Amino acid sequence: MDKKVGVETLHLFPLLNKKLIELLKSLTDEEWNAQTVARLWNVKDVASHLLDTNLRTLSISRDGYIGEKAENISSYQELVSFLNNLNMTWTNATKRLSPDVLTFLLEITGPQFSAHLNSLDPFENAVFAVSWAGQQTSANWFNIAREYTEKFLHQQQIRDAVGKPGIMTRELYYPFLDVFMYALPYTFKNIAAETGTVVSLIITSEIGGQWNIVKDENKWTLNKKNDLKADATVKIDPDTAWKLFSKSLAPEQILPQVEITGNKKLGQHTLQMVSVMA
Repeated sequence: MDKKVGVETLHLFPLLNKKLIELLKSLTDEEWNAQTVARLWNVKDVASHLLDTNLRTLSISRDGYIGEKAENISSYQELVSFLNNLNMTWTNATKRLSPDVLTFLLEITGPQFSAHLNSLDPFENAVFAVSWAGQQTSANWFNIAREYTEKFLHQQQIRDAVGKPGIMTRELYYPFLDVFMYALPYTFKNIAAETGTVVSLIITSEIGGQWNIVKDENKWTLNKKNDLKADATVKIDPDTAWKLFSKSLAPEQILPQVEITGNKKLGQHTLQMVSVMA
């Protein structure tokens, strides 16, 4: 059987990066300081984090240099705490950088970041596993796709904060969702159900889509067919979805905006999905 990339994202990085630079160059001083849904970060902090992603990926994955090692990590939550500390120390240090300097550095490192990802064998093991999908080892294509979701998410956080739309399109948003949904079976790993049970998650509008999980004998599996008879169906709008699944909004906050039919308990559990390290 031929190997197949689950979600193609490599071709989207240059476009997403171009839109990011155009966005950052358009911001006023007030907009750079606007609060985002990332709670602890304003727009400038989020841009700084995007730069950190470029630099850290090039250093670790391309150059084989790990400046700070995750030692004595024995749980998922300890790993999250380690990463949160790395992120915070970086954003605190780069508060001394001007918006123009940040934009310049993002503009020159973005193409290098994309070029490195393109150089990787998509089916070799990635440097890091996609832990939020329950994997201990991931192929490069999946880690690249995870990087895409990070790039999309953080740019959308900026756009949301300053009221400048531009990437909530079928071309850019649907692949973001498609990758996020790899967390759905893992979210249900401890949920018992009869074999053949189907839970469907629908992100509404033309930029969304439908994803299902089906209970096999021993596990839940992802299925994107739209003709399955679901035991529970959940419908969420696109704006609510990216905020919910990145933990910017809590399930109880968005229940009025969610439509659940069928088995309510199964349906509500889909709202627990988190497709970021949090």
